[in-house]
Amino acid sequence: MKEIITKKVHKPHAILFPYPLQGHVIPFVNLAVKLASNGFKITFINTESIHHQITKAKDGPALGQDDIFAQARKSGLEIQYATVSDGFPLGFDRSMNHDQFFEGILHVFPAHVDELVGKLVEADPTINALIVDTFYVWPSFIAEKYNLVNISFFTEPALVFTLYYHLELLRKNGHFASKENRRDAIDYIPGVKSIMPTDLMSYLQANEDASTTTVHGIIYKAFVDVKKSDFIICNTIQELEEETISALNREQPFYSIGPIFPPGFAKSCISTSLWSESDCNQWLRSKPRGSVLYVSFGSYAHTSKHVLEEIANGLLLSGVHFIWVLRPDIVSSDETDILPVGFAERVAGRGLIVTWCCQVDVISHPSVGGFMTHCGWNSILESVWCGVPLICYPLLTDQFTNRKLVVDDLKVGINLCDEKLIVTREGVLEKINYLMDAKKSEEIREQVEKVKTMLVDAMANDGSSVRNFTCFVEDLKGKIGTKKEFVEDN
Repeated sequence: MKEIITKKVHKPHAILFPYPLQGHVIPFVNLAVKLASNGFKITFINTESIHHQITKAKDGPALGQDDIFAQARKSGLEIQYATVSDGFPLGFDRSMNHDQFFEGILHVFPAHVDELVGKLVEADPTINALIVDTFYVWPSFIAEKYNLVNISFFTEPALVFTLYYHLELLRKNGHFASKENRRDAIDYIPGVKSIMPTDLMSYLQANEDASTTTVHGIIYKAFVDVKKSDFIICNTIQELEEETISALNREQPFYSIGPIFPPGFAKSCISTSLWSESDCNQWLRSKPRGSVLYVSFGSYAHTSKHVLEEIANGLLLSGVHFIWVLRPDIVSSDETDILPVGFAERVAGRGLIVTWCCQVDVISHPSVGGFMTHCGWNSILESVWCGVPLICYPLLTDQFTNRKLVVDDLKVGINLCDEKLIVTREGVLEKINYLMDAKKSEEIREQVEKVKTMLVDAMANDGSSVRNFTCFVEDLKGKIGTKKEFVEDN
């Protein structure tokens, strides 16, 4: 009689490393929950600085814990938590010392990562995979050293990914890093029909001298390193970027698994906010359906006092209800009085100004009818999911390329100003009046609903993102089997 041999299934145990910026931490936390809910064991790593900001922002003993995943574990998810130094003291202002901070991320941080991963793998040899933000420069080295499957997680759109991925094509054709960058349309990137240089990420609109900066060094190295990864997963949707994703799949295994939200698009039990959140729900409940404009320029980018004054005056003239998130550090200076004198008093009752809030709570409230945004990818996906059209004012990095997707391709938003990005109160008034008038913006609101349906369908049973996620998990298990001698029961 033949002996029947039952092969055990390799259980993935992945270390997750988000980039130390809130817009990257949020999708990583949501991914950790998604993976743990699908049979993964997770070890999640935040920098000590990000961890300190998150726990400092939370009030109350239940939420101010040292382990942000404590509540998730109570629900049965296998998520361990650890922190690592980024090489700077906690009191160092990373936002205001951007260049110095990224010098450390490039040259000092990898040694801290190496030491931590070595200790983790030694203590727990079941660790078999590394899921790392694409913008890190060290994943292939660490994965190879500790015999881990190397997975790159890109938290922005596939269009942004492929432009960075084909950086040398842009350089070769004179659209980047030449003395006088070409200004004509770019039509030679695989999977991208055409894109104007003004729609490239801000770092790729730089001239020859700027291409030698620390940030450019990180981008160069990261997108050389990503070509060595075993798998790439992306927080996007197949149907939104079909041609781009298909072209990337011809280069490497690339899985679109977005939108990566908390289960049920509810406020997560895992804290990711770097500032204390104001509760806006009672105020929102007092406003008519669709009457509130939500204004937020994200967790990181800065703008000028002049721009904020023009936006404030546009809001004042418009007469609409609004919630405006004004971070304490949004202006890159020591100025504290960043709004026009008497503004808060003049908008009392119809305007709510907060330093931070839970965006998911606000954007999903039926009183919200529009979103003036910096075009961060998380904000775009959240807004579309809630059927809320956008007014776009990109400030930094991928936001310019995201704006193209929103306004030109998906047609779910409008520009706040032209490509010169000159903000005037008259222009702000015009765009607010258009978007918040249900009749004037009827066409764009219908389009938002169509794109929302695409997102919802992608996450439904047998939707593209669900199929891609399942395929990724199976492919990963197969790859783990070729790298690790041990196996674990599911």
